[in-house]
Amino acid sequence: MTAPHHRVVIVGTGFSGLGMAIRLSQRGERDFVLLEKADDIGGTWRDNRYPGCACDVPSRLYSFSFDQKADWSRDYAPAPEIWAYLQDVARRHGVRDRVVLGADLRQARYDVERRRWELTAADGREWTADALVLGVGGLHQPARPDIEGLDDFAGALMHTAQWPEDDGLDGLRVGVVGTGASAVQLVPELAPRAAHTTVFQRTPAWTMPKKDVEWSPRRQRLFRRFPVLQRAVRWRTYWELEARAPLFVRFPALARLGERVALRELRKAVRDPEVRDRLTPRYRLGCKRILLSSTYWPTFDRDDVSLVTEPIARVEPDAVVTADGARHEVDALVLGTGFALTGSFDRIAVTGLDGRTLAQEWSTGAHTHLGVTVAGFPELYLLLGPNTGLGHSSVVMMSEFATRYALQGIERARAAGASVTSDSAQAAFTAEMERRTRHTVWASGCRSWYLDRFGHNTALWPGSTLAYWWRTRRIDDSVFVPVTNSPTAARTKETIDA
Repeated sequence: MTAPHHRVVIVGTGFSGLGMAIRLSQRGERDFVLLEKADDIGGTWRDNRYPGCACDVPSRLYSFSFDQKADWSRDYAPAPEIWAYLQDVARRHGVRDRVVLGADLRQARYDVERRRWELTAADGREWTADALVLGVGGLHQPARPDIEGLDDFAGALMHTAQWPEDDGLDGLRVGVVGTGASAVQLVPELAPRAAHTTVFQRTPAWTMPKKDVEWSPRRQRLFRRFPVLQRAVRWRTYWELEARAPLFVRFPALARLGERVALRELRKAVRDPEVRDRLTPRYRLGCKRILLSSTYWPTFDRDDVSLVTEPIARVEPDAVVTADGARHEVDALVLGTGFALTGSFDRIAVTGLDGRTLAQEWSTGAHTHLGVTVAGFPELYLLLGPNTGLGHSSVVMMSEFATRYALQGIERARAAGASVTSDSAQAAFTAEMERRTRHTVWASGCRSWYLDRFGHNTALWPGSTLAYWWRTRRIDDSVFVPVTNSPTAARTKETIDA
């Protein structure tokens, strides 16, 4: 049986995948399909369902620019509400019926002679496409810590990114490993339910107050009746967050002002000076992701919550043993240890020119051009790829900017034939990212997922969203070379000076 062919195949149905599908549809393109490995759409907001899960960017900005929701329940919407929003958007824009569920893409190989991608799912189903769009995101595949004995733990073991329907944690002694964005939301919800909660902290996190205001029925009515008012509020929020960008990329010394605010909140929240000291970060604000919560620090004032800062040595069937030899008995263990940033890309064996895979190309760092295209991989477009994350604003905007750029690339190929990003353009962009990151707060010495194992920033955009919008507003023909039937002729090998 011949594999069905499409002009565009999109992988993933979160904000990025759905946004691309909607924009294609708005341009009159009908020959596309979305592949979703799960049994429903929604991406990270379908999968992350732990107690307290919510967005840490205001919902009026963490939403599509072309489909604003007038009746958010609050400033920072909970995960189920964001998932419902994505479901509604997909139906409203008519792309829901273009989704193939249970399509777990495992192989994507570029056929240079036919100028198309050959795609194979885990169950053997196949497709071909002129253009392949990976909207799989970086906050999806859970990062599992390498702790001795973890697999031998006899109690309930769960990751915040794979939360069970019924967690059964009521009345149990629960250990939480990690103090990142997920744990900061989970711990305040978990503590009142558990018999005792023990938080295992490697590095304390800077936590700022979360001003989470409920949206009144009156406000929702006003936004429904006067959409221009909602757009004005959205723009105000955008500029308020955008004003923080210099804190990270140009004037990191300004972080001290925010640190004073955070430390004042910590002093008010935690009475015990020893616990307060262990919760105090020893690195610059912004070096790691700034967390938002008005309930996390106060949780450590509870008698039934313990903070452990000794490194974990091993896990036993009924306890966590720390480096000082102490045994912390627990009935359940929750891993709030974040995500493998390129894990979603690693699941798919993507093979480009020269028979090289994306994993091989990225073995020394996830290098791209503008976070969207990759040298050696014709007509492959990444949405929320490397160097497009943010530390200060909404990544939905970044995804929309990348989508616009990718659409221009797809149209360019229709008119001029398949092309691929040149090695020289990618090398120049990589060098630029290194140079611009060097003096940011992210390079100030802390250990964070912002930097890869080589110490390079492949996660964040070292600038403003306005700057990324400008860079992606129009595709630059000079960064592409045509694909020829000789794979090696389609690219010029260059060494990237790391």
